[in-house]
Amino acid sequence: MKTRTSAYLLSIALLAAAGFAHGQDGAPPAAGSIRLYVLDSGVLQSDPTRYHLTESDVGTTALSVAAYLIVHPKGVLLWDTGDVPDAERVSSESGVEQHLVLADGADRYVTLGPPLLGQLAAIGYSPADITHLALSHYHWDHSANANSFAAATWLVRPAEWQAMFAAKPEGSVRPATYAALARSPTIFVTSDDYDVFGDGTVILKSAPGHTPGHQLLYVKLARTGGVVLSGDLYHYPAERALGRLPTFEFDAAATAASRQTLEKFLARTGATLWIGHDLVAHRRLMKAPQYYD
Repeated sequence: MKTRTSAYLLSIALLAAAGFAHGQDGAPPAAGSIRLYVLDSGVLQSDPTRYHLTESDVGTTALSVAAYLIVHPKGVLLWDTGDVPDAERVSSESGVEQHLVLADGADRYVTLGPPLLGQLAAIGYSPADITHLALSHYHWDHSANANSFAAATWLVRPAEWQAMFAAKPEGSVRPATYAALARSPTIFVTSDDYDVFGDGTVILKSAPGHTPGHQLLYVKLARTGGVVLSGDLYHYPAERALGRLPTFEFDAAATAASRQTLEKFLARTGATLWIGHDLVAHRRLMKAPQYYD
């Protein structure tokens, strides 16, 4: 199990050392080329016991929050939208702590990263430039700025849509932050794998369990290779190494099955898993305006 964790951290370190370029004009990439930008949404306080883990299991208890921009010759996909709406930030500066209250009254504390819209602007993109939006799932720390991208084509699984717009959405949610998506141009994704741009390079993969319609994103890059963005299938690498499940899954058995399906995919393709909440690994990745290709 330590071997798996070591291999995971090594793969992240190698990716961080991969070639990159700066892209600040918003121009589409050359035909056949794809860019993956990592956007930083700050750090969450977290309790590893919620994942059947101890502090010694995880080392670093805090969790990173990430969003990703995928620029393809046929469109621009934003994957997840951060934890604090830009319009609600207590400061435009990074490193400031902000308190949020979820729909169920639970408190959350975030150390702010840079504003999401500012990070996009720094590489030449505005909300109007985003052609496609996909959320790994609807929890508050993945959907905070979703309303800003309601004009994009939203790729969502029917079960997730139903959970989001239930009379009283369950789980760690702030429904007001994604309410505008109810009016978005929408593609309901019903297949396990959905090829976003039709060329096998950007694929939504079904991974239910954490939420009813939780999904992953596979991006096949020419130089970096295949990358799977984890959503919340895992939060800490120790979950993967030790086989532990969070205490708050919508369907824990489905999460376990989704993990098994993912591991088979990783073994078959050689793709690398990026756990978006893994603070140590996230800090090693290049951040926008640098990109992976």
